Amino acid sequence: MNMKLKSTYILLAVSLLGTSCKDVLDTNPTTAVAESEIYKTTANVETVINGTWKYLNDTFFTYANPGYSAILRTSDAMGSDVALTTKYGYRDAYTFSELNNNRSYRINSFWTLLYKVIDNANNIVAKVDGAEGRTEDKNRLKGQAKALRAFAYLNLASFYQFSYQKDKNALTAPIYTEPSTTATKGNPRASLQQLYDQILSDLKDSQTLLEGYTRTEKYKINQNVVQGLLARTYLQVGEWKLAAEAAEKARSTYNLMGAADYQAGFNDLGNSEWIWGHKQTTEQSNASYTFHYLDVSSDASYYFSFMADPYFKNLFDESDTRYSLFEWDPLAGREGFLRYKKFKFKPNVIGDIVYMRSSEMVLIEAEGYARAGLQDKAIAALNTLRTARQAKLYDVSQGKNLIEEILIERRKELWGEGFALSDIIRTQGKVQRKLFIDETGKPIQVSIKTANGGTKLVNGQGHRVVKFPDGSNFVANSPYYLFTIPNEEIVRNPNL
Repeated sequence: MNMKLKSTYILLAVSLLGTSCKDVLDTNPTTAVAESEIYKTTANVETVINGTWKYLNDTFFTYANPGYSAILRTSDAMGSDVALTTKYGYRDAYTFSELNNNRSYRINSFWTLLYKVIDNANNIVAKVDGAEGRTEDKNRLKGQAKALRAFAYLNLASFYQFSYQKDKNALTAPIYTEPSTTATKGNPRASLQQLYDQILSDLKDSQTLLEGYTRTEKYKINQNVVQGLLARTYLQVGEWKLAAEAAEKARSTYNLMGAADYQAGFNDLGNSEWIWGHKQTTEQSNASYTFHYLDVSSDASYYFSFMADPYFKNLFDESDTRYSLFEWDPLAGREGFLRYKKFKFKPNVIGDIVYMRSSEMVLIEAEGYARAGLQDKAIAALNTLRTARQAKLYDVSQGKNLIEEILIERRKELWGEGFALSDIIRTQGKVQRKLFIDETGKPIQVSIKTANGGTKLVNGQGHRVVKFPDGSNFVANSPYYLFTIPNEEIVRNPNL
């Protein structure tokens, strides 16, 4: 795959909030445009929005850090259900030895990525009203910028501190709402309460500003996307009923997909469930590199590293559409690992990136209503998804805990889409991993297909890391789960 970035981004020549960004990014490229021209017209501001979106998705810091999708892959690598191989990419994240290292390149990459998006959004919000153009275009652009800013801050709130339910006053990351300049001083860390107040303020403003807007592409932010982000945010802060209601609005025009579409590879923005995502083309395909980790069955895939924990398969009914995606890998070097063939490259070796689906919203409805004590509504939402997946329906008479069933369904439905670690932090849960061995300590045998069409038994491969780096067992609210602030930011910002 061609790793050269194919888009020219508008990067403002400013110092990024005291971070190390100017050492990482070319903030004064040869294609730079005078700021007075950048924000002169709404058409120009649209270019800033599009450039910011491309920057978020398509910026390669390393091959293992292909834009925002690297945050999603890291979240799943640090969870319970991805049994990562030793292939290049997310090995150190999987072992919990990287994201707590404030000098790691990935830590610097994530911080730079999120705060650059925030700074571009701040510039749009501050300057679009002075641009030439229609009022409705200014409102739309400001609404989309505020939603992008909220999205970036929501990631900071989700990964850089423990759950809001644990301590809403815990310090997290700095808030900036004005464009940064060379004179900008670094702000102190804000509390989770302050971060979520900012996120909710931006999203509510965005919802109003985007009223009446009809988008032409699913990467563009409209009211459905904003409602989805509101649903995620309300779930974080424990506004259970509001979370469920926002989720219902977000998915109102996005039908759950059928079995054939679920098994088609999770690579097409045109899927009926996808509310928000990033389109890939043969000319603009950098973000597709993430499929080299997720796709464990296509010949074109390179790393084949995101295998499934064999115990994860046991969570599914055999009638479930998703169950048929499991396959024991027969190939040398990967023999005995469990493939979960959810993600596949398209024939031209690209794949669109999913950000938000209606099934996630159904699950937020279920969890929100369950935690709000509205059991009937919660069960109806959960069974709506299970019906679509041809899985056994939840029946209260079975005695199973409803909220636990919903959280398990999140793991089953959203595997590989970036929710594993953030859900563990949010719910104050813990990573659940165990070795794939029998009661005598021997590897469990599994049947794989041979080249001549027969079968043979081999050692099944599962998790290889089942404790934290210090040898302790996985527990809730462990500092190993949190992303740390980069050392360069700590050095440059004495107010942290």
